[in-house]
Amino acid sequence: MKRLRLEAPQLIMISYLVILAVSLKYIGIPYMDMINDSLIKWVMNGVLVLSLVPMINVGAGRNFGLPIGISAGLLGMCIVLEFRLEGWLGFGVSILIGSIIAILFGYIYSIVLNRLKGNEEIVGTFAGFSFIPIMNLFWSLAPFKNRQMLYPVGGQGLRPKINLDGYFGGILDNFLKINIGSLTIPLGLIMFFFILCFMVYLFQRTRMGIAMACIPENEAFAKLSGINIDRYRRIAIIFSNILAAIGIIVYSQSYGFIHLYDGPFMMAFPAVSAILIGGATKNKATVFNVMLGTYLYQTTFLLSVPVANALLIPEMSEIIRMIMTNGIILYAFLYEGVRKRNEKV
Repeated sequence: MKRLRLEAPQLIMISYLVILAVSLKYIGIPYMDMINDSLIKWVMNGVLVLSLVPMINVGAGRNFGLPIGISAGLLGMCIVLEFRLEGWLGFGVSILIGSIIAILFGYIYSIVLNRLKGNEEIVGTFAGFSFIPIMNLFWSLAPFKNRQMLYPVGGQGLRPKINLDGYFGGILDNFLKINIGSLTIPLGLIMFFFILCFMVYLFQRTRMGIAMACIPENEAFAKLSGINIDRYRRIAIIFSNILAAIGIIVYSQSYGFIHLYDGPFMMAFPAVSAILIGGATKNKATVFNVMLGTYLYQTTFLLSVPVANALLIPEMSEIIRMIMTNGIILYAFLYEGVRKRNEKV
């Protein structure tokens, strides 16, 4: 029961969410529409948040270098569209190719992080920010031939947004969809998310997963026990990048577009905010933290936009989103520091 106990960050977000939900009644927005949208937002962002778990549990920090794994998934989807693969075949091959590319990117990323232990979050942030311009150059010069992907003028360089209609857009959202009155449950999308969560849960309970969890607790003891720390960290970082690649594919099929160039630039921050809301610490994260935190963060943001548009001015919604995202990260860091000091006392 201790694992499921709600702490201050979760209670604050739940209280704020209740206030927003009550305010919807006074601005004329149907509750059922918000519930339907919240289920989609929960899962389409959930896999990206789930990708943070392996790196946190191995002591490699919260993965602010998430754009690296995301870029692997984007490249996988672009290759699939180049060969015009559609439906489940296109979706499955995107995951396969994206995962293979993520292994390569993750291996290189792990070498950097293993050489700079103790500064993984700072290094990851700069690595993610630096990787985006490199990929932008690639998107501009890549020799793709599918005209639906290219700029209409000149025929050189990929468009910033590529439509997935006719390929695999909404394939999970529409699979096993259940309609109960005005409530729409994307069962296929939720099942896919639960399967990935269950796989991560099982991995955490394997011998390798348990050994990884020992590393941040006491690295010296782990080394004396015969654990190859660099190898286990490398596996966790690669696993995290594979999940990030899958996560952006799930996100894109729900979004309906592949968002290239600066699209992944800030995607790490909402993901980190979500897992922190769920109760994750610097060295420990669970699947429950992912599921709870993602739903609270995404639903809060989903409700904040219409409320801000109705009560304030439309331009305030994006400002509120940035305040929420960065404020949650700052608050979680401060709360974690206070909790550590109390434990020492």
